[in-house]
Amino acid sequence: MTRLILRRLLLMVPTLILVSLLIFTLSEILPGDVGRTILGPYATPEQVAALNAELGVDEPIIQRYVAWLGNFVTGDWDTSPITDLEVRPQVMGALGNSLLLAGMALVVIIPLSIFLGVVAGLRKDGLLDRGITISTLSLTVIPEFVSGVILLVIFAVTLQWLPVTALAPEGSNLATRLYYLILPAIPLMFIELGYIARMARVGTVEVLARPYIRTAVLKGLPRRRVIFGHVLRNAMVPTVTVIGGQIGWLIGGLVVVETLFGYPGLGKLLVDAAKTHDVLVLEAGVLVVAVLYMLSNLSADVIVALLDPRVRQRA
Repeated sequence: MTRLILRRLLLMVPTLILVSLLIFTLSEILPGDVGRTILGPYATPEQVAALNAELGVDEPIIQRYVAWLGNFVTGDWDTSPITDLEVRPQVMGALGNSLLLAGMALVVIIPLSIFLGVVAGLRKDGLLDRGITISTLSLTVIPEFVSGVILLVIFAVTLQWLPVTALAPEGSNLATRLYYLILPAIPLMFIELGYIARMARVGTVEVLARPYIRTAVLKGLPRRRVIFGHVLRNAMVPTVTVIGGQIGWLIGGLVVVETLFGYPGLGKLLVDAAKTHDVLVLEAGVLVVAVLYMLSNLSADVIVALLDPRVRQRA
């Protein structure tokens, strides 16, 4: 297991370097000028050029990339020239909000989708299987902004059961904050439900068809023992891999939900940074998302190795 983790961590290093180079390059070619954005449309070209020189944005791109990556690794993320605020507190604060929202959705959706997928797999081609498959896949194809608007109109505006915004009053305790996140978490659950449930169903069907399951049944083992002792452990291997990828998507793909509900998460921060050409915030935020995506996949690999000894042997 230690060898597996070390190998995955070593593979992350060149991947992160490549991703950081891509992020930096794409951020630099965004339309707009930092000096012009700060000084406004009435500043003279000489004033804009002087400010750009002071900020260092007119230096060679390789030199700026090396300096930026070195500062990121050491934790010195600098101060945004657009907002005059430190970049790291902005990104990490927004990340904490996004993790809370994504975590609330995952706590509900992972066990629910696995349960539905396993039940569908155990009832393959039956009425229950078809009902679960059709309903979960139907929810998956509904875009977040569509389901979010519908939920807002029904539960926040018409019935007034839940708040319109996702941001709890300042100083609220955790329970209150989670209450405000119920509505925005539901569209995320809709998207994730179909993918995870489908994979859990496929894994269950494949495991049920294997010889050792038939042997266990012929031995007269109780159905409950066969399911919990043999089927679930092996059926979860592909499901865990999918969940790892979906966690990374949730962290970086909350833009629509956060914007719709006015929630100050990382997705909304990145959109605002792109609009104002706040390059430092944009670069740091996207790289943080990339790191978390890799860590979530690493966690999935570790769990898969714990479930399947063959993975540890191959490592």
